[in-house]
Amino acid sequence: MARGGAAPAGDPFAVLGLTRDADAEAVRRARRRLAQDVHPDHGGDDERMQLLNAAFEQAMALIGEPDTATPTPSAEPASTPPSTSPPAQPPGRRAPAGVGRRWVERDEPSFVIEALPVEAFEALLVVSTWMGDVLVDDPPYLLEVHVRDPAECWCRLELLPDAGATTVMLTVAGVEGVTPPIEVVRDAWIGHLNELGRAES
Repeated sequence: MARGGAAPAGDPFAVLGLTRDADAEAVRRARRRLAQDVHPDHGGDDERMQLLNAAFEQAMALIGEPDTATPTPSAEPASTPPSTSPPAQPPGRRAPAGVGRRWVERDEPSFVIEALPVEAFEALLVVSTWMGDVLVDDPPYLLEVHVRDPAECWCRLELLPDAGATTVMLTVAGVEGVTPPIEVVRDAWIGHLNELGRAES
């Protein structure tokens, strides 16, 4: 995910402040936490953010969950890696990580919004009211929604600062074990975000 990122020196887990037995969710949390300090928009610099992104990618590859998609301009989809993540939970409850892969799909990174996380979060919050009901509202980095359109499901959107833009990672869990294709849900978010952008311009 680093834009022209250099490889981190040494152990990527050490760069993230983790031990080598850390799981994918711990790696994601560490990246979110550290990005708040090293991102240029938060007083850091490009080089430190690139090192963090490179360490994240290397750690995910070592865990067996490579994060190889390249960020794309505006709210457009990126590639979809294999499905990994938590089991479906009833709307309003968080899904625990690491088990029940059949009914949950994660798309990393799902899409990029050309805005800082605070602005991207506000746009996603507006769109979430069009698509369903907000379950968890933790600005500006986490949003969980019980989506009703285009299909009923639970959505988790994790926002990561990315050099003046925001990468949005999407997790979709089915309600009662039926998970809609993640591409359909992702494209609905992107379509509504672009519609919102046109309405505001």
